[in-house]
Amino acid sequence: MAISKEQKQEVVAKYGEWANRSKAVILTEYKGVTMKQLDDLRRRVREVGGEFHIVKNTLASLAFKEQGMPLPQGFFEGSTAVGFAFADAAAMVKTMAEFIRTNEFIKVKGGYLGKQAITADDVKALAELPPLPVMRARLMGALLAPASQLARLLAEPARRMAAVIKAYADQESATDAA
Repeated sequence: MAISKEQKQEVVAKYGEWANRSKAVILTEYKGVTMKQLDDLRRRVREVGGEFHIVKNTLASLAFKEQGMPLPQGFFEGSTAVGFAFADAAAMVKTMAEFIRTNEFIKVKGGYLGKQAITADDVKALAELPPLPVMRARLMGALLAPASQLARLLAEPARRMAAVIKAYADQESATDAA
């Protein structure tokens, strides 16, 4: 069934809006995947704040071009399904990578991180990153470590002085008791 020009424009606008809102976009090729498997992947991606859609190559390439995203060779060829990460890019990519490991019918073509095109290898590297809360905790730890070391360094002379005074007081009380 052919769709009208207006419907095509609506689809291009929707794809463009999704691409613009996404922190990361992952393009995959799917062949031989059952609807049950696709629904399972969609459910998993939705749980981490993303969406997974089968797209028309010509309309998706138009939408991505309108959003100022480069179109590397092979991104919009063959059967294409796209994962959009609206919340946490690393969590969505990790979820898709876990699914793809158990399903040989889906292959990563590449994607976009922001508006920058990335290769399939870059997508795999992104999947190996720790989740966003862990990254934030590590960053905060790295930022706070020098401050806590400085506080310990500044407190050390006073601690030593207090230890000397306590030892002297203990010695005085021991001689007074004897």
